[in-house]
Amino acid sequence: MTTHLYILTGASRGMGLAMAEQLLQPGNTLLCISRHANADLDLAAQKAAVPLSQWTLDLADGEGASERLRDWLRTQNPADFGSISLINNAGVIPPIAPLRQSQAADLAMALRVGLEAPMALSAAFLGATQAWPMPRKVLNISSGLGRYPMASQAGYCAAKAGMDHFTRCLALDEAPLPNGARVCSLAPGVIDTDMQVQLRGAAGEAFPDHAKFLQLKAQGQLSSPTQAAMQVLRFLARPDFGREPVADVRG
Repeated sequence: MTTHLYILTGASRGMGLAMAEQLLQPGNTLLCISRHANADLDLAAQKAAVPLSQWTLDLADGEGASERLRDWLRTQNPADFGSISLINNAGVIPPIAPLRQSQAADLAMALRVGLEAPMALSAAFLGATQAWPMPRKVLNISSGLGRYPMASQAGYCAAKAGMDHFTRCLALDEAPLPNGARVCSLAPGVIDTDMQVQLRGAAGEAFPDHAKFLQLKAQGQLSSPTQAAMQVLRFLARPDFGREPVADVRG
């Protein structure tokens, strides 16, 4: 029996966890890569009778994670899968401060997890599955902050802008191949996650847009992780997925 294989990073909480929960459907197989495993997700997978593996890896080590993924994919039988998708969802927001006050280690962490790891994992995924005959997809979870600048957010904005642009390059790489992967860097909208809590809790003097994020919460303009996950997975399933390498769930 063929199944649909999903590889998802940052699946232990927030929208990543919501996506993982929604992917626990008959006919799917799920591999999650996060710093921490989620015991409730294991229980849900057992109840749904859906194969689930959780790798506890720090994506600050993109090289190690990508090597493990490449090695694992090479042990799999392509005939077991009807499709395969990589969802690069994990990201890190560094301390909210002007760049002049930022620490090099914090910036490095944001770029390693938010840009270097998705690039390395995509390279491993596409290299190991290039000869596989089924549909292959790479979905990179981006952000509006990759497209619009914001003060005191240089590290996060840079990571997401880099994600958008490497996805454009990746689309050009894959387009001429006989079974090239379809790829997209997708902004999922404004979601009520831990990142929003961090933004709302920032010191106003260091974060000029602080009031804007308080207002988004107060006016109920934030999507829940469950709602956002549903929109993202619906977008991934669209027949025209990958037609535009950079997109937004809101159109």
